[in-house]
Amino acid sequence: MTYNPEQFVATHQENLQALQGLTTQAYSGFEKLIELNMATSKAALGESFHHAQAVLQVKDQQEWVALESSFLQSLAEKSVTYNQHVYALVAGIGAEFTKAIEGQLTQTKTVVADAIENMLKNAPAGTESAVAAFKSAINASQNVIESAQNSAKKAAEVVGSNFTAVTSQAGHATKKH
Repeated sequence: MTYNPEQFVATHQENLQALQGLTTQAYSGFEKLIELNMATSKAALGESFHHAQAVLQVKDQQEWVALESSFLQSLAEKSVTYNQHVYALVAGIGAEFTKAIEGQLTQTKTVVADAIENMLKNAPAGTESAVAAFKSAINASQNVIESAQNSAKKAAEVVGSNFTAVTSQAGHATKKH
């Protein structure tokens, strides 16, 4: 196996660029979450003052009950919407991270496979069975990684599907009341 310093440096530069991209995406996601939280809290504060003023103008108990019921229903609907926005942000960032990691794993798999092939070409005579076992172990480890990736994707899809179902049910429940 030959040592190629240019390839080593190039690989590390690519990894650094990938890390920079992921970090930028993470900060962008945090900025969006902060913007969402600021807008939500500003709206909630305004609505709370408006509600307090409305409560002060209530003339009887029936009007107060109707006002509170309306306020709570609106609050529940906004909570569902807020949670949907947060989930969409997190899911989007997660998808970008997954895409980047899968790209890096594919690239790493290719680099490792090339390095192993290069190394195996220079293996001493009589080591064929050891070389075959080594190759088999590498293939098995790559299969385990791919299986883990697929399982993680399916789990994320199930969580997303369950979240969508729950928020949809919550939205329908608040509209019925």
